[in-house]
Amino acid sequence: MKLSFERQLIADYGRKLVHAGLTTGSGGNLSLLSAEENLIAIGPSGMDYADVSAQDVVLVDRAGKVVDGRWKPSSELSFHLALYDRRPDVRAVVHTHSVYATTMACLHREIPAVHYLVAFAGKKVPVAPYATFGTAELAESVRNHIGDNNALLLANHGLVAVGHDLPQAFNVAEEIELVARIYYQACSIGEPVLVADEEMDRVVEKFRTYGQQDCSKT
Repeated sequence: MKLSFERQLIADYGRKLVHAGLTTGSGGNLSLLSAEENLIAIGPSGMDYADVSAQDVVLVDRAGKVVDGRWKPSSELSFHLALYDRRPDVRAVVHTHSVYATTMACLHREIPAVHYLVAFAGKKVPVAPYATFGTAELAESVRNHIGDNNALLLANHGLVAVGHDLPQAFNVAEEIELVARIYYQACSIGEPVLVADEEMDRVVEKFRTYGQQDCSKT
């Protein structure tokens, strides 16, 4: 099976989305770009994550044409394509309907630097204006508002997270959901005190090399 590893990752991380409480049923979607093959593995449209196997994952080219797979690709394929086109550094996209991030999206309220962990996305998480799901208008809205951020709220819809691989994109989605919950709870008590812009610059820079490194090569 072509790109079997990438397709299995999409199936595995789809189940992780549900288990982590970042979506329900068949909501949201994931994709992974193979730079070597110049093909994108993306989940099938409207299929419960619990039922998705590697064989169900669809392969499309950069124009969105199905190259391999029996099912229709995710209805949000267009904004996945737009993100890969807009950001050459992006190799994976995770779209969720996570509760707290989506709550902020329904308020049309960006997530500011209420906690330093927002740096997984950047110095804030902006909001893209509302557009109907699965449309060219939504894809254009995502393209125009992602900027250099690794996460974007979709007004009245949900969250999009990107990364250089699927684990990173998933991690961004998970951490931003945590920050969204913190922001929601802080706002329910009073006015949150934000992390200073200069400090966020430092944290964003530190996050560029955050995580395990191969120390045997140093």
